[in-house]
Amino acid sequence: MKINFKKTYRFAIKSALYISLFTTGFVLLLMNIFYKNQLKYQAGFGIIFLISVYIFSFLVLQYRVERFIYRRVKKIYDEVSLLESTPLINQPITTDMETLSREVKKFATDKKLEIEMLEIREQYRREFLGNVSHELKTPLFTVQGYVSTLLDGAMDDKTIRKKYLKRAEKGVERLIYIVEDLDMITKLESGDLDLNIIEFDIVELIRNVFELLEMKADKKKIKLAFESKNLQSLIVKGDKDRIQQVLENLIVNSIKYGKEGGLTEVGVVNLTKKKVLIRISDNGEGVEKQNIPRLFERFYRVDKSGTRSEGGSGLGLAIVKHIIEAHKEKVYVESEFGIGSEFSFTLEKTQKAQKAEVK
Repeated sequence: MKINFKKTYRFAIKSALYISLFTTGFVLLLMNIFYKNQLKYQAGFGIIFLISVYIFSFLVLQYRVERFIYRRVKKIYDEVSLLESTPLINQPITTDMETLSREVKKFATDKKLEIEMLEIREQYRREFLGNVSHELKTPLFTVQGYVSTLLDGAMDDKTIRKKYLKRAEKGVERLIYIVEDLDMITKLESGDLDLNIIEFDIVELIRNVFELLEMKADKKKIKLAFESKNLQSLIVKGDKDRIQQVLENLIVNSIKYGKEGGLTEVGVVNLTKKKVLIRISDNGEGVEKQNIPRLFERFYRVDKSGTRSEGGSGLGLAIVKHIIEAHKEKVYVESEFGIGSEFSFTLEKTQKAQKAEVK
């Protein structure tokens, strides 16, 4: 059976053996020089002396080494405790250097990852605050400009007054739109927004959204098409109003960044027995590969010029992501710059729809 000593025990055993052998040999040598006539007693004396010195040396060395290492290791633990590292503080103090080295290395790695995460969050926080201020600043300054002009005397002219008040109203509406979207995304992130899960026809809902956005698409001469022409009905489970909002946001986004005279196509695909995939694709400007992972961030802009040629709160895709995740479903994006984009998300089919598919 192999005895696995701690490194401090191995050190004490070897050191005590060296000391014992040296002192015993040295004493026997002296006895051989000065007491040649008592050689018959040297063997027994040597064995007893060797064992005594060995035990004494081992105990002293082990105690001293343990105490020596313990005091220094305890100091390390005390210094680490200032950082409030609970996992390391709650562990028993070890004097095994290999174990200690492993624990401290793990602690250092965890702290490094924690610092990196904090840096990422801080950068995200700065970007978010900058984007919020930018989004709110534009309509605020617009409203302020028109109101100031009216107060400076333009109010007396009925034509200018009506025109400026209408423009100020649009600025206020944009502010309300941004605040409402911010409120919704905050509720979605905190889980305070309850979903009203019902069964509804996703095909009918898509056609309703097409009717709502038809005029908006016509302004850019973009054609709205339903890919699954033969599909008459498909019943799914979800919050109908929220899923309508998802469809509206994705189709509006497609129209907004679509090219003049382009095409926005919506398809419904039976992904699995229990899941359906809704795809919204276009042949617009597309998104560069490095920007795709950040598309669903709040206020993230692919265009870094600082201006928006199109309206919107900048929260549409972030809301889409949170609504779909609140349904415990997935949202996907594929895009190629200069060719177009495709956004898709999954929904759960009802038992009735599953059985109809089997038949």
